[in-house]
Amino acid sequence: MNKKCPAGNKKLKVVNIGLQSFADSLRRQGVKVAQVAWRPPVKHDKDMTDLLDSLM
Repeated sequence: MNKKCPAGNKKLKVVNIGLQSFADSLRRQGVKVAQVAWRPPVKHDKDMTDLLDSLM
């Protein structure tokens, strides 16, 4: 990365829990990135559970 960084001369290390394209962009700039495949927990919905159960 050639641009000035607010962290000074320290190398960035990023944990990304968002879009894969964001992590890819950082990697292309030489930043170490750990990608986390995280999704918000699904709210339990009894009607949806019953519907899915009926399909099986």
